Amino acid sequence: MFRNRIFLLCAVAALAASCSTVTDKPASAKKDTAVSDITDPLPGNPFAEPSTLPFEAPPFDRIHDGDFQPAIEEGMRRQIAEVAHIANNPEPATFENTLVALEKTGALLTRVQRVFSALAQANTNDILQRVQKEEAPKLAAHSDAIFLDAKLFARVKAIYGKRATLGLDAESLRLTERYYRLFVRAGAELSAGDQEVLRGHNKELSSLAAQFRSKLLAATKDGAFVADDKDALAGLSETDLAAALEAGRARMTPGKYVIPLQNTTQQPALDSLQNRDTREKLFTASIARAEHNDDNDTRKTITRIAELRAEKARLLGYDTWAAYTLDDQMAKTPERAIKLMTDMAAPAINKAKGEAREMEKLAKKDGIRFRPWDLQYYSPSAKNAGGALRPWDWDYYSEQVRKRQFQLDSEEIKQYFELDNVLQNGVFFAANQLYGITFKERHDIPVYQRDVRVFEVFDADGTSLALFYADYFKRDNKAGGAWAAAFVGQSGLLGQKPVITNTCNFTKPAPGQPALLSHDNVITMFHEFGHALHGMFSNVKYPLLGGTSVPRDFVEFPSQFNEHWADEPSVFANYAKHYKTGEPMPAELIAKIKKAGTYGQGFATTENVAAALLDMAWHTLSRSMTIIDNVDAFERSALKKYDVDYPLVPPRYRTSYFAHIWSNGYAAGYYSYLWTAVLRDDAFYWFKEHGGMTRENGQRFREMVLSRGGTEPTDTLYRAWRGRDPSVEPLLEVRGLKAAKADK
Repeated sequence: MFRNRIFLLCAVAALAASCSTVTDKPASAKKDTAVSDITDPLPGNPFAEPSTLPFEAPPFDRIHDGDFQPAIEEGMRRQIAEVAHIANNPEPATFENTLVALEKTGALLTRVQRVFSALAQANTNDILQRVQKEEAPKLAAHSDAIFLDAKLFARVKAIYGKRATLGLDAESLRLTERYYRLFVRAGAELSAGDQEVLRGHNKELSSLAAQFRSKLLAATKDGAFVADDKDALAGLSETDLAAALEAGRARMTPGKYVIPLQNTTQQPALDSLQNRDTREKLFTASIARAEHNDDNDTRKTITRIAELRAEKARLLGYDTWAAYTLDDQMAKTPERAIKLMTDMAAPAINKAKGEAREMEKLAKKDGIRFRPWDLQYYSPSAKNAGGALRPWDWDYYSEQVRKRQFQLDSEEIKQYFELDNVLQNGVFFAANQLYGITFKERHDIPVYQRDVRVFEVFDADGTSLALFYADYFKRDNKAGGAWAAAFVGQSGLLGQKPVITNTCNFTKPAPGQPALLSHDNVITMFHEFGHALHGMFSNVKYPLLGGTSVPRDFVEFPSQFNEHWADEPSVFANYAKHYKTGEPMPAELIAKIKKAGTYGQGFATTENVAAALLDMAWHTLSRSMTIIDNVDAFERSALKKYDVDYPLVPPRYRTSYFAHIWSNGYAAGYYSYLWTAVLRDDAFYWFKEHGGMTRENGQRFREMVLSRGGTEPTDTLYRAWRGRDPSVEPLLEVRGLKAAKADK
């Protein structure tokens, strides 16, 4: 996932950007662009001027919690002054004095907001959460003050109207079109009265998003499963037990075993826990984390968000929030996105049912049967239905089938996936083979938490390309999931190079223990690094178009595409080595993994389709339909409506902890993972058709896709590279869904 903050005003650009990146220029060579009457009221504040560190990396050794709020406030003041200078310019509007000038505004605000938003997600505390809550509505108002400025819009509109006669190059023309569309979509053409209503909605929505993040973080921490002794955790490896004991010590409960919750419905430990009661308690803790009718219950917050989004869409001339959102995406309409998902639902569920029947053969030995008539919709109050197989049994018996049918043991596989080896000899190695880039770890650049590592990235010709921050271990003060972000965005206009971050939530091992990863964790590392590559390779002039400033349903394409290289034989052989002996994974074990290739894809596709359709259900509500009294009932009816109400496979995220759609910019956009999965597999087949993992193929992909940012419509970019529109056939084949037929 590429995480962006809608309130980040990167020269007004990050309002539309999905990703950003950083710089390698001495700070002494740069000064903020500002109008002449602005003075610096931030003496001693580390954000007052560009960082003097290489790439303008954030000076975390000098940054304190108290520095953020004054810098944010001053950053807003400066940008408003800069924008007013542009809007009130007595000279006729030109591309240079209006749009290029806009691209240069907000340097201070961008600088502080990129760091603040990163820490508020990855390493938050009470002070940062307070600042986030206080500044969110102010930042929303700040954005409106720019995009609803009538004088400024008049200048943008004038340039847009005569764009064909200005002799603009392709990128400048694209910038002109993007700015005009941004202003219109922000409400610039509304009446004064409707704009005032819109301002109120935007302020409240920003506050609610901050409120949701705070509630969910606390709920996830409080929802951790706690065991008094390890008997309840039978089946966990000694490494995982040691990590659970260490997590207990970290929470000031020495002697207790703590399994922190991941952000997904299913939890990693469920595939190993032998005690069914423990599995049920852990699963129930997961799905009920934000539904305890306490201060951390998110349901009232999210229903209000849904209501306001529907009303905002109506103001802007759209029937629903999904219609508003997708009008600016590749899919264009909710109907197209929904059709993609519902077309995949039947074969996915059919394959999942086949997987369940295999599990039943083992589960019935434990007195558990797969009896569809006993199944109930999962909920925090669900009980064992007459001994029927339940959602908390799925991962465990799926693992048993894997062991029996394919002779695969996840714990055995983990021995070959030590984190640093995967990073250096897998993720970095693949990038070198495809793109020629190399990496050198830097210990002289300060970080915000001791687990964070920094690498300098060099291009094939030896020139310094970017900085890369890796923050892989779970913390109680870190938001769930995995994402990429940036501390500085690439821009030729501003002379900036990228500084990219990857953040994950892998279990931190006990001291002295290795950090061993599951195969899914490995795929996550490759995925997030795909986002990083998209940001690192950005080679555009204007900040608004840089990095991953592309539609949401394209931004996941480079990341998902990069997943394929995790299992590329030459790459796999380079990193899949036993953490103790250094011996490569045995050929017979590799063969077993390949044989199991599409096993579990029924479950994986079903849980993702269900979540994506749940997102659509919330965001295809019209203004008159948004009073939802019972979130659970709405969720049940939505899944039933789309025929994805398969009780054994709940959505990957339930409504109450679906952070993607309530606070992370994926509202009416979670379908993008499936949309871009089509692109991902179709693109990989192009590589297979043209000789596979070669430098020539990688360079072509870099130059035609990864480096282009938002300089062209994404369907045009893809078609130019691929030679045709994408086909769904490779995805169906890769997932083993091609021959799957829905049960009669």
